[in-house]
Amino acid sequence: MKHSYNITGMTCSSCKASIEKKLSEIENIKSVSVNLEKQEAEIEMKKHISVEELRNALPKKYIISEKESKTINHSISKFETEQEKSKLVQLKPLLLILFYITTASVLINYKDWNWKDAMLDFMGLFFIIFSFFKLLDLKGFPDSFKMYDPLAKKTPTYAWIYPFIETALGLMFLMQFEVNIALIITLIVLGITTYGVTKTLLDKKSIRCACLGTALKLPMTEATFIENTIMIVMAISMLTF
Repeated sequence: MKHSYNITGMTCSSCKASIEKKLSEIENIKSVSVNLEKQEAEIEMKKHISVEELRNALPKKYIISEKESKTINHSISKFETEQEKSKLVQLKPLLLILFYITTASVLINYKDWNWKDAMLDFMGLFFIIFSFFKLLDLKGFPDSFKMYDPLAKKTPTYAWIYPFIETALGLMFLMQFEVNIALIITLIVLGITTYGVTKTLLDKKSIRCACLGTALKLPMTEATFIENTIMIVMAISMLTF
């Protein structure tokens, strides 16, 4: 008998190979086929094996769940509810970072308030902090990034230099150096990434967001789209007004 499962937490071919190896070692499993792009696995069994047993065989960073058939009522299972709670917990670092960036931008400018300076500081701190997390695992970041960024998929070199582009943009905004050029580059790079994020969300793929590199296990959610959209709106407003 064959069963299909969703697996989240995979970022590269090494993850795929590791999961196939771990699951294949379980007794009564005949074959395992993992699709990295779709974040799915098809398992052929001699007899039924519970999801709990499959879950216990994998490292904790991978979450496996049985694919459910569509029903009229679209009832939400207990596991799905727990997964949503887990997703909110995973997003906590991202929300905290955005909160601290916003607070720092306000505090830097509150004595002589200028909304343009505050926005430039926000954008500068945003790029510097986000590039820092990407540089923590420069080797692993490209594999995660190219799973949803269309340019990184076609040009792997772009994924490797992307953290350095963010660092350069951060410094340009904080130093207010060639701001218009930095704003245009921001619109281009974030526009490309946002297109990929939007497509991923519409396709309902469960993949890891690489916005904070691979050090933090963030799921791809609407928060990623909103975060990019805020930066794009800021860049457009700065160029327009």
